[in-house]
Amino acid sequence: MSDPAFETLLATFCSRLFGEHHEITNPKRLTGGANMESWGFDYGTRKLVLRRAPGDGERSAELARVSMESEAQLIALACNAGITAPPMLGILVPEDGLGQGYLMTRIVGETLPHKILDNPEFAAAEQALAGQCANELAKIHAMVLESLPADIPHDDAASLLADLGQRYRDSGAEIPVFDYTLRWLDDHLPEAAELRLLHGDFRMGNLMIDGDGIAAILDWELAHIGDPAQDLAYLCTPSWRFTRHDRPVGGFAQIDDFLGAYEAASGSAVDRTRFDFWLVYSTLWWGVCCLGMTSIWRTDQDRTLERIIIGRRVSEVEVDLLLLFDPMLGESATQTIDWDLQKTPIHDGETHSAELLEALISWDRDDVIPHAKGRDLFQARVAKNAMGMLQREAELLPVFEKRQKERLNALGLTIETLCTGLSNGTLTPDDPALLAHLRLTALERLSIDQPKYPGFAAALKQWSRS
Repeated sequence: MSDPAFETLLATFCSRLFGEHHEITNPKRLTGGANMESWGFDYGTRKLVLRRAPGDGERSAELARVSMESEAQLIALACNAGITAPPMLGILVPEDGLGQGYLMTRIVGETLPHKILDNPEFAAAEQALAGQCANELAKIHAMVLESLPADIPHDDAASLLADLGQRYRDSGAEIPVFDYTLRWLDDHLPEAAELRLLHGDFRMGNLMIDGDGIAAILDWELAHIGDPAQDLAYLCTPSWRFTRHDRPVGGFAQIDDFLGAYEAASGSAVDRTRFDFWLVYSTLWWGVCCLGMTSIWRTDQDRTLERIIIGRRVSEVEVDLLLLFDPMLGESATQTIDWDLQKTPIHDGETHSAELLEALISWDRDDVIPHAKGRDLFQARVAKNAMGMLQREAELLPVFEKRQKERLNALGLTIETLCTGLSNGTLTPDDPALLAHLRLTALERLSIDQPKYPGFAAALKQWSRS
């Protein structure tokens, strides 16, 4: 936070709120939060965090369901209900000149999953997380609906699915696995559930963790009223397992243990068929959100590098969905595929795009990253990731496109007829040749976008002959 005008406005807001006069010290933009800005700073002896909408005041509708004022009110209500939420201190008003947002007490802990999982400093916390998550979710789901802000939305499975399908179609993307998943979800809609308050984004990354476990539950902007099984399944979404794909509950526990702890804490049994619906839904929801990130970037709402990079995580979701469907496909899922990488050969002659990108990656890695700090370091690493995608695309895509066309020709399909058939039910992954094509295409795309994604190794282990 190096803008003096911003710091002056913030100091004026704090002075009005606390009746004390101090300067803003130790300002720092905090990492994470694709839909919000978070600023940590000190005001006298107070350790504070300002959460506010991006500079233009616009937030993605997919990633913010309630107003920031209602979000702040909800966090305060959660604290009063004994839920481990950060203490709410004040809400911005237009006269403050700081946009939309609120001020909270800064909680000490760690949110980055790669710094928590497998870290001996958090070993005891990790062991406690399944039970603590179950207890916190049970308390959230027990909140009295009549006490909540009026604009907390109510959702049912059918309306959420219809909206998700429309957002996918509006994106203009053609992703056969997504078309099949929408069809499967429509065929497996659960009956109406008893409505409860849901956090909506309860996952690693939004949990502040200290040595004892959960220190604060953050990011309530997706809160809504709906089926509590949705919150439970969301925590198990493959993308939120990070480095631990084999531990489906946030990368730290198994589903049976987690659901057993929730049933004990809430007194309510969890129907596994309903849970499975929401797990597939949440996985696809994140994939459609990734498509939405690219749309936001294209329309100039947010031109940050992080935003457009998230758009390339769609291929992770394709692989995750196919892995989720394996137990449901019967005999066809037991077949294996031949997997190999064959890069486009680079001969003597003019400089190839892959070589230029390799040089840029080396420069970023050796000359930029070692000297960058804070937000600049984060951005430099994101840039390195982006250049890696482009380098692999230059080397691999020509071969992959040729293979995909050959496979579709053998099936007598085009990408358009494949998507249409999977969407209307005339085609299904029960066809071994079709399933093999879907698996190979998803792996090819992911090997370009993020070959280190843990789901990639999990899929190769389950599907590949080699």
